[in-house]
Amino acid sequence: MTARLIVLLVAFLGTAAYAHRAMQPEIVLPRQPLQALPSAIGRWTGQDTPKFSDEVLAILGADDLLNRDYFSPREPGSVALYVGYYQSQREGDTIHSPMNCLPGAGWLPVDGSRAAIAVPGREAPIVVNRFVIQKGADRQVVLYWYQSHGRVVASEYWSKAYMVYDAVRSRRSDAALIRVISPVLPAEEGISAAERRVTEFVKALFPLLEAHLPS
Repeated sequence: MTARLIVLLVAFLGTAAYAHRAMQPEIVLPRQPLQALPSAIGRWTGQDTPKFSDEVLAILGADDLLNRDYFSPREPGSVALYVGYYQSQREGDTIHSPMNCLPGAGWLPVDGSRAAIAVPGREAPIVVNRFVIQKGADRQVVLYWYQSHGRVVASEYWSKAYMVYDAVRSRRSDAALIRVISPVLPAEEGISAAERRVTEFVKALFPLLEAHLPS
């Protein structure tokens, strides 16, 4: 009986501590806006895409976002970059998986896996989601991941678990979704060229994200 009372007391105190912590204002760290991300990344030059409609912006719910196409004179295919940053996820605006949004635009996943990419400044490779999506005869290669406080996570579920953990531990729930897409061109054999493009772009992009996504 005494042991049960102790367990209940510990659970009650833990819940009370969590509720108290969750009621505290979130810590917001300084960062540069995503629009300040360089237009020149490696051998790629960026061009902003048309702005999203108010309806799309409301669905995304991001506090800051970047949607830009990058081109290289040495590449027949472009690279599309989307970054959505959420300063707080307490009020219901949480990150949506691209695999929930892309089918709405007619793109269906036909192959999916994880990819490990060695990036500058990291001892271990980052692990990201890799998908091949298709609409009619058109195909694209997609890489995406969730990033928060210097942490790179492929799993949407682990991303949400870390959000809760960080909200309690450090009073922060900020995070971002980074997505990179390149088309599979008819002149190229298979998807290898598009995979190489997105991988090389991520390697050049990753070190530049630090100024825009607080660690």
